[in-house]
Amino acid sequence: MTAPRPAETPSEALSRLAALHGVATSYSPSPDVTVAASATAVTLALAALGVDTSTDAAVRDALAARAQEIAGRLLPPTVVGRGTRAPAALAALPAGTRLEIRTEDGGTRASAEGLPPGVHLLTATAPDGRTARSHLVVAPPRLPAPEGRSYGLLVQLYSLLSRHSWGMGDLADLGELAGWAGRDLGAGFVQVNPLHVAVPGPPTDPSPYRPSSRRFPDPVHLRVEDVPEFAHVEDRDRLRGLLERAARLREAVLDKGELIDRDAVWETKREALELVREVPLGPGRAAALQAFRAGQGQALQDHATWYALAEVHGPDWRRWPAALRDPRSAETARARDELRDRVDFHSWLVWLTDGQLTAAQRAAREAGMPIGIVHDLAVGVHPTGADAWAQQEYFAAGMSAGAPPDAFNARGQDWGLPPWRPDRLAESGYAPFRDLLRALFRYAGALRIDHVMGLFRLWWVPEGHPPTEGTYVRYDAEAMLAVLVLEASRAGAPVIGEDLGTVEPGVREALRDRGVYGTSVLWFERDWEGDRRPLPPESWRADCLATATTHDLPSTAARLTGEHVELRDRLGLLTRPLAEERAEAAADVGEWLEVLERLGLLPGPDGGPHGGGAGGADASREEAGIQAVYRYLLRTPARMVGVWLPDGVGDRRPQNLPGTWDQYPNWRLPVADAEGRPVTLEELAASPRLRALVDVLRTESAPGA
Repeated sequence: MTAPRPAETPSEALSRLAALHGVATSYSPSPDVTVAASATAVTLALAALGVDTSTDAAVRDALAARAQEIAGRLLPPTVVGRGTRAPAALAALPAGTRLEIRTEDGGTRASAEGLPPGVHLLTATAPDGRTARSHLVVAPPRLPAPEGRSYGLLVQLYSLLSRHSWGMGDLADLGELAGWAGRDLGAGFVQVNPLHVAVPGPPTDPSPYRPSSRRFPDPVHLRVEDVPEFAHVEDRDRLRGLLERAARLREAVLDKGELIDRDAVWETKREALELVREVPLGPGRAAALQAFRAGQGQALQDHATWYALAEVHGPDWRRWPAALRDPRSAETARARDELRDRVDFHSWLVWLTDGQLTAAQRAAREAGMPIGIVHDLAVGVHPTGADAWAQQEYFAAGMSAGAPPDAFNARGQDWGLPPWRPDRLAESGYAPFRDLLRALFRYAGALRIDHVMGLFRLWWVPEGHPPTEGTYVRYDAEAMLAVLVLEASRAGAPVIGEDLGTVEPGVREALRDRGVYGTSVLWFERDWEGDRRPLPPESWRADCLATATTHDLPSTAARLTGEHVELRDRLGLLTRPLAEERAEAAADVGEWLEVLERLGLLPGPDGGPHGGGAGGADASREEAGIQAVYRYLLRTPARMVGVWLPDGVGDRRPQNLPGTWDQYPNWRLPVADAEGRPVTLEELAASPRLRALVDVLRTESAPGA
């Protein structure tokens, strides 16, 4: 006789409910370790998804309701088709089910076979009368790979000042850099930091990875003189005063060693742009602005409304009068009408910035770059900003994205970015994600996606709790990738995923299968499954952007000299004695130098096979070491090789030092030489040191090299 099955415990019921909603009850920081997620994190994550778990009875009711919903539905809210094959989900429909598909172009079909790429509306009617309506995302099987190999420059745009900038790098500087790098250096791309619009200050959060909106660009990057109406401003005396103020901001950074003051730059530009706006647009430009506003629709209107309201009520919409916290309320509509002039001003700024971004990409392509400008998509948005207000139904209230504890950060991370709700995304056919990508691909030659693992799952941290008390929530990666491939293929743009750090098994394989490149940083490329030694160049993956460093890591010069350890020691960031940290850093670099020497990439005392030896001078040895690092990257099969532009002039300082806030000037440093002297765009273009590094790339990349 079989013993009766024991009743399900409340904990088991909660785990089963969590699994049905994609909420993890445990995670694995390493292959041989499993850690249970806190019950608090699980229940709060479920609550953020609209699931009541307040009592054991509520859990049982929610479990029954969810199971019934899944069992009774014909189709999920979004169905994915790959290529011309019918989606697998349709094969599970009852025999005799009728399909009606309204395609993106307005046509109607009765079969999913051979559908064109797009997001279509699908209605399924079963023989028993049940009906389901779903979004049908049909995407190409994978993104095509760019032709050949290319190398390019990586730079934080704000840090790249020319002698015409207003205190920080701007879009005209980007166009100049791209035109020079394409024509004179043979570069295939320039990758920049996210140019998303920030939450207004002062003080403005300087991090480009905590924007107010990811969909719209920041007008702080405008070159005001390049706006056509600038030449016709009537108040020349006031304009002259603003230009003098801009010159002082520029000189403060370049000649006096001061930090980039984003707020002062924007205040100066804003005043100038207010003057420029008084100049009437010609009929052609007026029509272009009107068409842009119509094309961007409700999203642009919401965005401009938020900025107009923020001027009155402050930049945290959660503190606004209650009625204005709802973007669809009658009071918000009334306020929009009352503030119409300011709403129009902010949408005009978006139009201007979009135009200069498009011009920068056009300059890159005209200079012969096969890719052009690679833009960066931040992983999320600021909780007080425009997107969080306008799209609040898509965000998980009371949650923040981050990362769990791991070998490098025992406390975990809380990024302060509200995550998207996977259920609401699916119900909308991933409309917010589609619209975001489409907006970025207007002017991007390629797109880098920060923390691309977030397309698969994100670590949700409940508000008021430490990052250790979070849990993973899963997204429909098949649908997210289908939308990404669809929009990128329409734009003809490659996609690079930042897949550094702890990566869930299968993620890199799934990205590669869809043609999404990864990111490989030299110092991290070791045989972690074997002897942990530096990975031979032939063992690297081909479908990646290979680099020596990133904005969050030490420059190559600092890495080779060990100065990054000294910096972290001065700031009190070391968790072990300084001698241990020094020894480990030196051993790590030493292993790589051995590899470089063995491969003949690092010249010896006699000049070596490549000439230009160190000659016994520390500076020459360092420069030779940097060149050897990039020679090594070119020995790998990586189809894209990125040169950190500050490496070209021996910059010592990282642009961002994780783990610091006001202890270090994150996101406020100009590109500088080995002595810390700021280097202008004009000086970069004339730099013998940068030219020598690029000559290495051109020589090593040449056929037969």
